Amino acid sequence: MRSSAGVACLLTLVGCAGTHRDPVPAPAAHAAVSETVLSVMDKSADPCTDFYRYACGAWLDRTPIPADQPRWGRGFSEIRERNQNALRQILEDAGGVQDEDTRKIGAYYSACMDTNGIEAAGTAALAPWMTEIEAAAAAPDLRPVMALAAKMHAAGAGALFGWQSAGDFKNPELGILHLQQGGLGLPDREYYLKEDAAGKQVLDAYRGHVARMLVLGGESQAAADADAGRVLDLETRLARASKPRAELRDPDKNYHKLDRAGLATLTPDLQWDAYFAGLGRADLDGINVATPEFFQALDRELKDAEPATRAAYLRWHLVHGLGDLLPETFAQEDFAFYGKVLQGQKELEPRWKRCVAQVDQGLGHILGKAFVDRNFPGDSKQISLEMIQRVEGAFAARLPELAWMDDATRQRALEKLHAVRNQIGYPDKWRSYEGLAVKRDAWLSDGLAARAFETNRQIAKVGKPVDRDEWLATPPTVNAYYNPLFNQMVFLAGILQPPFFDRSFPAPMNFGAIGMVMGHELTHGFDDQGRKFDKSGKLMEWWAPEVSERFEERAQCVDDLYSSYEVQPGVHLNGKLTMGENIADLGGIKQAYLAYQEWKKEHGTPKLDFQGLTDDQLLFVGYAQAWCTVTTPEFDKLRAATDPHSNPRSRVNGPLSQLPAFSSAFACPAGAPMNPEKKCEVW
Repeated sequence: MRSSAGVACLLTLVGCAGTHRDPVPAPAAHAAVSETVLSVMDKSADPCTDFYRYACGAWLDRTPIPADQPRWGRGFSEIRERNQNALRQILEDAGGVQDEDTRKIGAYYSACMDTNGIEAAGTAALAPWMTEIEAAAAAPDLRPVMALAAKMHAAGAGALFGWQSAGDFKNPELGILHLQQGGLGLPDREYYLKEDAAGKQVLDAYRGHVARMLVLGGESQAAADADAGRVLDLETRLARASKPRAELRDPDKNYHKLDRAGLATLTPDLQWDAYFAGLGRADLDGINVATPEFFQALDRELKDAEPATRAAYLRWHLVHGLGDLLPETFAQEDFAFYGKVLQGQKELEPRWKRCVAQVDQGLGHILGKAFVDRNFPGDSKQISLEMIQRVEGAFAARLPELAWMDDATRQRALEKLHAVRNQIGYPDKWRSYEGLAVKRDAWLSDGLAARAFETNRQIAKVGKPVDRDEWLATPPTVNAYYNPLFNQMVFLAGILQPPFFDRSFPAPMNFGAIGMVMGHELTHGFDDQGRKFDKSGKLMEWWAPEVSERFEERAQCVDDLYSSYEVQPGVHLNGKLTMGENIADLGGIKQAYLAYQEWKKEHGTPKLDFQGLTDDQLLFVGYAQAWCTVTTPEFDKLRAATDPHSNPRSRVNGPLSQLPAFSSAFACPAGAPMNPEKKCEVW
């Protein structure tokens, strides 16, 4: 969701309509692209029955899932693989560089790759932690446990609960601390509560995994078996107290700001002064408790738990959180459960990939700057901004056609659209890591230092004005996002690559692929979550009540549609969990299509050689082919339970089946699967 240039050109970041320098590649460039596009398709499939199969079928049939992955996509996965290789080269070249920042990422990567040194260090560093855990668990009150929780959180071990430093929903210019439910080792509360055979099988596997990790951490097998039962029992009680994932999507129901006195009243036995002091911010006040009922249950469960249960739980989360800093047996055991059992992945990723990811997490802006310098063409940022302006213009032009909106709400929506801030590729100012010291031969201490550095950076933002130019992901990340508190849309350099974007692509392909992503992020500002924040990022009601009611009716149509989709036999999407992403997909492809129609008015219909595909058909094929994906059944089930995004087939067939322009482009008869009589339309 970005600023709205477009029709009236009210916000011009890079120029107005008519001055765009959109890529119009020569026909010769189309030949190679055409060959690739057609090789992905299954032209024997009926596009009006299953467009995903039509656009992706040949690729799906010939593409195996790599052994070290639970899924493989023609878009995200292939780009991520290219980016990882580019980052690996940067890191391997960093050793002889004199620049301090580059030496720092080189040393961090080398320390992660130093398997001999890591094995020699063993688990000796865990001993002081274990001693502290025993003492804290046995204490007569929870003060030592809360102090230890702060220390564990700074080390990357997510025990008890989670937190985030972000803007105050009601005052987005001020950073506050948001306390959130958490403390579970399984991906979602539902895993603890299923009573069917499959659910019990997962719980048994989890119990065994916890025990094996505790043995690696130094316990005897008998003690670890007993402790694993204690862990599962406590986490199950916390799971029952946790909100279902779909309910966490409503910002109104997840905003409960309390002062320190109110926090103490809510949870009288959780000693928050010890926790905040442990984070170095004893002065913290004005905290959003997203899920008060969870924290009341946590207070009760920790108070009533036996010391042995507290100790077992904390030991488990310590070895779980620090496992990637310890000898390889920890990573192998972690993979055996989270990779094989939960995702159906056959092999652990090679260490170099894991170490590239560690550098991206720990020193991502240094690594990202090097990536941008080497891998992000200079004019990509400008071209992308100009495409976004067109998509914004399409959204603005569409607003007067929405009969379910009244004029006042429509005007406020337009004002919000005009206020969206666009950030493309990489930040104008790179983050500093001054004060973070790393060594080439001390992986555990390096990893802990980087995590503490980031914790301190985050906690220091609380109580201060927010930085609206901050980037929440690193440039090599293959993603884009909308931040409702900033009313900001960010497209990272990592995603601005084929098959989403390439200067040599015909215009309809770029509009269908990256243009849809742009429209998707833009629509997030007006989905069931984003619509509740105004143009400044403040959580407030700016819709007329009757307009909100009509929006909810349209949103329910989307819920019903996607809840009907199966990802595996008997496993359906959760329409409420995926609501925001589905609305964004529906709006995204529509805005991309409309933006392309405006492009054609200026440039004319491009001459193509795609074996009979019209330019409009190519736009929809380009959209679909960015989402061609093969997955394991286990991964499908996991994502259906936890992911707010629908599966790739539904992300293609769902939005296109609701878009009359698609049915027209492929002459789909009324009532065909891709042209149902009843359609959902929001934006």
